[in-house]
Amino acid sequence: MRANTARDRVRLVPRVSLILILAVLLTVAPAGAQVPVGTPEDVGLSAKRLQRIGEMVQRAIDADQISGAVTVVARRGQVAHFEAHGLMDIEANAPMRKDTIFPIASMTKPVTGVAILMLVEEGKVRLSDPVSRFIPEFHGTKVAMPRTNAAGEEDDVYTVPANREVTVQDLITHTSGLGSGGVASEATSRIAPRNLTGTVADWTAALGAAPLDFQPGTRWAYSGLAGIDTLGRIVEVASGLTFDEFLRQRIFEPLGMKDTAFNVADENMPRVVTLYGRTDDGLERRPVPEWVATKTLHGGGGGLWSTAEDYLQFAQMLVNRGELNGTRLLGSRTVDLMGSNHVGDLYAKAGRTGGSPGKGFGLTVDVVLDAVKARNDHRSTGSFGWSGAFGTTYWVDPKEDLTAILMVQTPGGPLRVDFQNAVMQAIVD
Repeated sequence: MRANTARDRVRLVPRVSLILILAVLLTVAPAGAQVPVGTPEDVGLSAKRLQRIGEMVQRAIDADQISGAVTVVARRGQVAHFEAHGLMDIEANAPMRKDTIFPIASMTKPVTGVAILMLVEEGKVRLSDPVSRFIPEFHGTKVAMPRTNAAGEEDDVYTVPANREVTVQDLITHTSGLGSGGVASEATSRIAPRNLTGTVADWTAALGAAPLDFQPGTRWAYSGLAGIDTLGRIVEVASGLTFDEFLRQRIFEPLGMKDTAFNVADENMPRVVTLYGRTDDGLERRPVPEWVATKTLHGGGGGLWSTAEDYLQFAQMLVNRGELNGTRLLGSRTVDLMGSNHVGDLYAKAGRTGGSPGKGFGLTVDVVLDAVKARNDHRSTGSFGWSGAFGTTYWVDPKEDLTAILMVQTPGGPLRVDFQNAVMQAIVD
């Protein structure tokens, strides 16, 4: 169903004056929030300049790039900006809510990274551990090699033994070659199809027999699901809990993330955002992809649903170097490790799926190594974060003691970079 009247529909939503919005924002904390609300000027931000975030989002709505968004900025441990914009459902003319629930796709990955690091701190997992310690099927992994015909064209693959076993470090940094869209893609899909009615234990056992795209540790290539899903299974084996239960008991409940889960509760379905894709005729409604809708395959690579407020708790915990309001998930040095570059120049040289000069890759997050050299990126040196397939993004800026979150329901476009710019220009101290 086409929704090319998004811009006009959004304009029908009653608008409260910016003064009233700011007054409410600064006097009433969001229900259940653990990160307190503060005054922008008290945390070195300009209230007037923060209005440019809403202006930027409205331009994107007017251009039919998105139907709506939720934006959050916190600095020095206080929320300075929290707004809902536009519509969560165009056809129903339903205004976006601050507590709208979004599929966050690959923003699941940093949550998985924290889960692994918690187990590293407890001595149950080492980053240097071979994956086969937890999933025996990964012993004796092969690597796919392209075979060329007489004309010098690639027309088949053969396998050779891996030079070494795939490690937890390889998986968490996307340097494993497992399911990373390379030469082994066809073989991986055939040997280890992702059965959406199965479990992460089933799938990762099958992945152990799949060939890698390259020798472990020699390249950076994004493993959208397979690599980080495998980390989810490692969490299960090391902790004795299912992956979703580990996240609930050890991360979500301690941080007060009440709306974050792999499956949205029935009573919360009215708050679930509608997905849209861009077309020449405007925004078009899209179904929730099966890899998100699965009720049983809960892996680390994607699939969580969350709100801007919930994810703020997680992000602020990282800004605070592992702690939120007396609840500590990680030691401060471990958070530093997470946000450090672990791959040399492999990420910067990874081409289309990688970064650019001035960037590196940490433990499930990209890292800004040099803000001057990092092209098309407005974050400070030392910032780290990640994004999701449906347009969501977040980052943590240790230098500025800041985190920012953008929740949207339409992928692609310049919105993420424009959001970075709108946030960073509001810093005035």
